[in-house]
Amino acid sequence: MKLVKKVESFSSSEKEALNFRFMKISFVAILALFFGLSLGVQAQEKKWTLRECVTHALENNISIKQSALDVESSGIDRLDAIGNFLPTLNASASNFWSSGLSTDPITNENKTQTFRSSNYSVSANVTLFGGLRNIKQFQRARLNRLLNQYNLGKSKDDIALFVTNSYLQVLLNKESLKVIEKQHEITLAQLQRTKDLVDAGVLPQGDLLEIEATSADELTRIVQAENAVQIALIGLAQRLLIKNYESFDIAEKDYLVPGSEILNRPIDQVIAKARESRYEVQIAEQNKLIAEKDLEIARGAYYPTLSGSFSYNTRESGAKGFAQTVDQNNPVLTESIGSVEGTGQNVIRQIPNVLFLEQDPAPFVDQLYTNDGISYGLSLQVPIFNGFSARNAVKRNKINVKRTAFQLEQTELDLDSNVYQAYLDARGAAEAYEASLVSVKAQERAYEYAKDRYDVGLTNAFDFSQSKFRLEDAQSKEVQNKFDYIFKLKVLELYFGLKIADIKL
Repeated sequence: MKLVKKVESFSSSEKEALNFRFMKISFVAILALFFGLSLGVQAQEKKWTLRECVTHALENNISIKQSALDVESSGIDRLDAIGNFLPTLNASASNFWSSGLSTDPITNENKTQTFRSSNYSVSANVTLFGGLRNIKQFQRARLNRLLNQYNLGKSKDDIALFVTNSYLQVLLNKESLKVIEKQHEITLAQLQRTKDLVDAGVLPQGDLLEIEATSADELTRIVQAENAVQIALIGLAQRLLIKNYESFDIAEKDYLVPGSEILNRPIDQVIAKARESRYEVQIAEQNKLIAEKDLEIARGAYYPTLSGSFSYNTRESGAKGFAQTVDQNNPVLTESIGSVEGTGQNVIRQIPNVLFLEQDPAPFVDQLYTNDGISYGLSLQVPIFNGFSARNAVKRNKINVKRTAFQLEQTELDLDSNVYQAYLDARGAAEAYEASLVSVKAQERAYEYAKDRYDVGLTNAFDFSQSKFRLEDAQSKEVQNKFDYIFKLKVLELYFGLKIADIKL
């Protein structure tokens, strides 16, 4: 009966707000039944802590995965640089068919026939001196790998900071919702008491209307606060690449305000520590070192290049050959070569009777051994004029060295400014939080005083509602200042060089 009486005492705006909340609850319940209530209950049992959210983000974030791929790629570049010191080794083989008048690759004779021939070779080349560019390339690959590792570390710090901020935003919205709901409970109790006093003729009807208006306004703000919680949860889930928004939730934990030991340090010490440990400066330093190494590599084009080479080759042919042999049946041929002057006697000579016999080619392996050969030597290439390309490359790299030096200087200036700003923000947030604590205590006393006066009829409902509103506003600011201080203190700790794993969350 009491519950019915309370509902009946609500104004039309309160009833509309309640109906809206009941419709939301019904809609969510229908969705839960549609997708399976049992699965929904199991999913909601998971409450994500801040540590779990940060760990999950570091393991699954796409930007971090891309930075990790850059580190892996730089390892391959390092292997390429090592390979430049090693000789190149290549082998080749060819097989051809010739028809008609062709040159026999073995005898170098022109023959009209169809035959097959093949060539085989193995060659090696090595750069003995190339202006020390291979050494510089190897050193550059090491610098580039270190640069990508710094980029990976910076990505992890940035993602962890973003996740922490999103997580604290969810906690802030939830705490703000609790403040409004708690105040609304007080309003409902006061509403019932005011109605009883109005019915008894102790208070005017205007006081009841004022309380009802306050209650309706709180219901509206409760709905807005609930939406803010859901939006913050969706934003956090998106950062974690979690698609099940409906069941995603965080573990509600009372995060105590951490100690402010770092604020007791001199700002110069914090800035110096940030310069030593922050990835921004380390990345800028590596970029400058890489630019200087590129300049050294470009200067290597001024020097001559000395190379060594060695090759082994052999060949074989399937062409048939001809062999000379003496005719065993008629080994000698007699022929006249002239006559003796005066006597007319014939002069004759005897020559071997040679026959040309066609024979098959020698065996494949025997030809490879018979026809092989090696060659080796040195080659020197001296750059004399190359269209100013080498000189212009050196000039461009000199400019790049100056540019990266300016970038390093600007990065250090920006870091100093950011650290100083973060230091002031953290100190200001700490002071704001302390002031909000004092304000809450003062508003609590003012509210109790206004409540006591309202209970005895010494003040009206409007003044009492204003007192309660100021208390709620002070409590909301306390919650907001608390989490704002926690986040800004974490930012300052990161600048001081503390890693995510070492920061107390």
